[in-house]
Amino acid sequence: MMKRPQGIPSASGCYIFRDGRGVVVYVGKAKNLASRLSNYFAAPHTLSPKTAAQMLVAEDVEWIVTANETDALILENELIKRYQPRFNIRLKDDKSYPYVALDTRSEFPVPFITRSARSKGVRYFGPFAKVRSVRLMLDQVLTAAPLRTCTSAKYEAHRRRGRACLLFDIKKCAGPCVDAVSPEEYSRHVDRFVDFFTGDVDRLRDAISQEMNEAAQNERFEHAAHCRDALVALEAAAVEQHVVLDDRSDLDVIAVAKDGLRSVVSCVQIRKGRIVGRDNRLFDVSSDTSSDEVAQLFVVDYYSSSRDCPDQLVTGDDVLDTELIAAAVTQLGGRKVRVGKARGDRQRAIVDMAITDGESVLARDALRRQSDHNVRSQALIEIGAALGLAAPPYRIECFDMSHLQGTNYVGSMVVTIDGLPSRKSYRHFNVKSVWGNDDAGAMREVLTRRLRYYLEEESEKFPKADLIVVDGGLPQLSAACDAVEALGLTDQVELVALAKREELLYRPGSSEPIRLERGSEALHMLQRIRDEAHRFAITFHRSKRGSAMVSSVLDRVKGLGPARQEKLLEHFGSMKNLRAASIEDFDALSWLPSRVARSLYDQLHNRDAGIASLREVQGD
Repeated sequence: MMKRPQGIPSASGCYIFRDGRGVVVYVGKAKNLASRLSNYFAAPHTLSPKTAAQMLVAEDVEWIVTANETDALILENELIKRYQPRFNIRLKDDKSYPYVALDTRSEFPVPFITRSARSKGVRYFGPFAKVRSVRLMLDQVLTAAPLRTCTSAKYEAHRRRGRACLLFDIKKCAGPCVDAVSPEEYSRHVDRFVDFFTGDVDRLRDAISQEMNEAAQNERFEHAAHCRDALVALEAAAVEQHVVLDDRSDLDVIAVAKDGLRSVVSCVQIRKGRIVGRDNRLFDVSSDTSSDEVAQLFVVDYYSSSRDCPDQLVTGDDVLDTELIAAAVTQLGGRKVRVGKARGDRQRAIVDMAITDGESVLARDALRRQSDHNVRSQALIEIGAALGLAAPPYRIECFDMSHLQGTNYVGSMVVTIDGLPSRKSYRHFNVKSVWGNDDAGAMREVLTRRLRYYLEEESEKFPKADLIVVDGGLPQLSAACDAVEALGLTDQVELVALAKREELLYRPGSSEPIRLERGSEALHMLQRIRDEAHRFAITFHRSKRGSAMVSSVLDRVKGLGPARQEKLLEHFGSMKNLRAASIEDFDALSWLPSRVARSLYDQLHNRDAGIASLREVQGD
């Protein structure tokens, strides 16, 4: 492990760790470099797994002093983009949605649709959720603001011929190629176009209405009819922009959604109270990466390009350091920007929408990986190579335990075949021999029973697994090894434990973890299998616990046997409805004796048992 260097300044700035080959492995920022860097040189066992791994490969550190923390944040973003360090947060997806762009580099600006927003001299609007909606909206807006949409080559060709294209004839282009419009009038069309895509639909509507009325008064009826058609098209296009705020405010809403080692930052752009664009960025992160860090990286990268930066940024509750974000965006945008939490039900609803949008991106990404055969094959190959298996694992089984303070202990087994879930092979286990909080003991029992089924039955229900994954760390792996050894299957069963913290893998015979690269297909597949096993165990545990609670309540009622309990639940549908029933509802059941009905009512409403007994004796 490298030694702490001398002379680290107590100033804000960025620091760069390099390995023995001089390759940058991590870039960070700090308000106080000396204080921040001292944390990296603490005892290894006090560091997070990610930092400990980073310090094992780092052999040198350098720093760059900046004027303030905001400059450090902006510089950090530039250095990360330049070096792509392996231990930093990494942006995975930058082109999920389409933009409407306006190329202002020519005398007659040209609008077009693109999925990239990086060119200087081009103004971008959006991004939008669906490209079909964008095409429809652009086509309709061109009726109200007839800008040319042709390429430079086509524009020059028509200019040489002195003849316009069909778009001019149908009034979807003002015809600058044949001098049918002056630069000044074309600029007014550009202003109209910008007004619409920045959300100021009312201003554009009023301008076209005034132009239509003036044309009608001057008996320019053809032009008035064109303005009327433009208004109709404008209303149709405006339907694609949802009004979410009545106060016509301009703001961006930023929220972070996280799933395992992936995060999505969602940004909803609101102008004049309307949603005019939405953007989602997918990041690879580590387990100890905060939403603050992801949000900071996003805003610096997002607003450093040609963005329409609003006066206000609204964030989700998990983004805490709003002051630093405000300073960075203010510096990038060149004007004061307020950053704060959502206020009022409307803003909170937009934050919730942004989070839901981000979660859908995570879900789509997981589904894409799962359904892509090449991705699955690559993941299985990576798993086999990382674990030293003789071949990529075709059948993988994963086991997880669930309990409530040592009660209703259950185990789950989920199975993937060639990387896809095989739900017909899923199994639940009721743990019988373990009491109290003992996940290792429960794992030993469940795995023993599963492997015994394989030995005794050799059935299709429990074929041999190429890889068994246990959820947990070394204790769970040790218990699994005990089960395998006790049945004499040590050379036939491959085991691995997947620990939740930093998603480390442990193999039998070694306490040193195997670390798969963040964002790798192999790690994603193992996470997905582990999460499915956890979900399957939790679902079964809740069902079992609920059934046990129902039985324990109804069993206390004298005269209410299994048959009557089943009829009660079938009649009322649920324990909730049963508790809400009145004594008259129970008395109305012809097959339920009056004394049993009253005893049941008292039991469900926690009446004193003595009262119930007294009623039974008195025959009341």
